[in-house]
Amino acid sequence: MAMAALALHQPLPWRTRSRTLIPRSTHLRSQKARLLFTVCSSSTPSEPSTQTPESCVNTGLSLFKKGRVKDALVQFESALDLNPNPKEAQVALYNKACCHAYRGEGRQAASCLRTALRDYNLKFSTILNDPDLASFRASPEFKELQDEARQGGEDVGYGFRRDLKLISEVQAPFRGVRRFFYVALSAAAGISMFFTVPRFIRAINGGEGAPDIWETAGNAAINIGGIVILVALFIWDNKKEEEQLAQISRDETLSRLPLRLSTNRIVELVQLRDSVRPVILAGNKETVTRAIEKAERFRTELVKRGVILVPVIWGENRQASLERKGFGLPAKAATSLPSIGEDFDKRTQSITAKSRLQAEVRFKAEIVSPNEWERWIRDQQKSEGVNPGDDVYIILRLDGRVRRSGKGMPDWQQIVKELPPLENLLSKLER
Repeated sequence: MAMAALALHQPLPWRTRSRTLIPRSTHLRSQKARLLFTVCSSSTPSEPSTQTPESCVNTGLSLFKKGRVKDALVQFESALDLNPNPKEAQVALYNKACCHAYRGEGRQAASCLRTALRDYNLKFSTILNDPDLASFRASPEFKELQDEARQGGEDVGYGFRRDLKLISEVQAPFRGVRRFFYVALSAAAGISMFFTVPRFIRAINGGEGAPDIWETAGNAAINIGGIVILVALFIWDNKKEEEQLAQISRDETLSRLPLRLSTNRIVELVQLRDSVRPVILAGNKETVTRAIEKAERFRTELVKRGVILVPVIWGENRQASLERKGFGLPAKAATSLPSIGEDFDKRTQSITAKSRLQAEVRFKAEIVSPNEWERWIRDQQKSEGVNPGDDVYIILRLDGRVRRSGKGMPDWQQIVKELPPLENLLSKLER
């Protein structure tokens, strides 16, 4: 039940680490900060006389790890009843919300998070970027919570935009230097023009001691031409940065899109990086169905290459998708979630380990939040000059970036030739 800062790459193993109340620094594209208590094996929180908010949360974390989610909820509620300080209350509420989320109780989870945001200074970026809350972020309750945060004045996208800037600077490290020279040289040419214009006027008027008109005109032309070229380069560099930021934003938005695996677990694409090569098939139902049927003929070879099909049918289940599954359903529906059960410890290990996660991935996955998927695909179509709504396919690399895209449906035989098997050296270099 971790509080995770913005993670643009791979998630850490699932809740097997020690917990601390002190926030750890956010590292871009590397590791996530975990804001929880340190579990103390020597404590004896079971005795009422020694119970403290901290010990209750520690016990709750231990119970949750063992799959006893209901008992963990009791401990987090007890922590909130023991007059916790603001930091302890924030942690207890967050962990209680995580329990509710894994039990499929979206409204209760949203209520806890709302209180933590409003009264205990919880940062929305923690909720926004924690991969463990991927299923919650696919729910209507999360959308409501996000809208409330925006109306309350919290800039829920600041951290995302800041990280986009940092990534852009890494990809184009000399852009700032170039801009400095553009501005400095333009200023120098402008100053030179300041002195050249009076000389040019004197050259036109003529008279004794007047400068040569052609020499002065040549200097003025050089200065004007230099300013025009430098300003054009500055504008061009700004345009390239905007295009780069838009592409990075699309890549990172894509990494946040949720999928439902064959085990009914909801994950974001970022959690599948280095494990699979998603192939997105977007179009009408007949076209996508035929493409999937053709892919079945090459299933064995495609699986060796880590291909997982992600069908996106235009307009299908746009409203009903989140109502049929996920949050807001009766408690009995939550039993399908793979996070709860007698063998919880083993299952959490398989969920987090990349080598074991692949066992959960089958040949095809189901999209969650169809509106978000369609919006991303249409943005990608516009950037590639394709009419939004056309049938398209998009092949992703192991690192989550777009490898190739095209109109219509893919040639599976060509894809088998193009993609190396997962154990191939070329695949390892792609990770």
